[in-house]
Amino acid sequence: MIETVSNMLQEVNALSTVVRLVLALILGGALGVERGRKRRPAGLRTYMIVCMASALVMITGEFMLKTYGTGDPTRLGAQVISGIGFLGAGTIIITSRQVKGLTTAAGLWAAACMGLAVGAGFYVGAIVCGVLVLITMAAMSRLDIRLRRRSKQINFFAEFKSMDALGNFINIMRSEGYKLYDVEINRCRDTVSDLVGATFWVELNYYPTDHVEVIQKLSQVKGVRYLEEFETM
Repeated sequence: MIETVSNMLQEVNALSTVVRLVLALILGGALGVERGRKRRPAGLRTYMIVCMASALVMITGEFMLKTYGTGDPTRLGAQVISGIGFLGAGTIIITSRQVKGLTTAAGLWAAACMGLAVGAGFYVGAIVCGVLVLITMAAMSRLDIRLRRRSKQINFFAEFKSMDALGNFINIMRSEGYKLYDVEINRCRDTVSDLVGATFWVELNYYPTDHVEVIQKLSQVKGVRYLEEFETM
């Protein structure tokens, strides 16, 4: 009985089609829930649709091969892998202050890959991949944040009351032994009135350290109106 059902699920029929699409929907939805909780551009519905549609593409390729006897069942899947890039790019937000959406874009690409695996009947691979990606995005995010916040490099945006305050801030960091890799100053797009905004790429003079303590310390410098560390997600 089990062997019969297994054989049916490996073939293209009504039962296997429903099982594959529903499984892809569930796997994509699991990733979407995690992203939705963090208020990312692509959430539950986006992940579900991407994963399920990718599965349908693989089923369609296999169906065409068995029905018409010609064609390559992997050709449509290859187009999904390359085509998902435009959707992933739409979730990446790049500003003068920070970059967000990289993990979401990678998750969408993974959802498409899982959908293709399910559509091809590779259930074990799709499920294992889904579990590992979910663990990576949910459980490992805390470890990633902890490692970045204790790294020797720090990237932050600061807003100053004047250009003199900015110059004083840079001098103080140099006197503390901080190494400035780059400073990008912006006065018109991110700030108002006479305020001056600047993006800093800095290497700290001691390791390990807590970035929260560094941010709090630098925020107390005279002339600093606002200071925030970048977060890439």
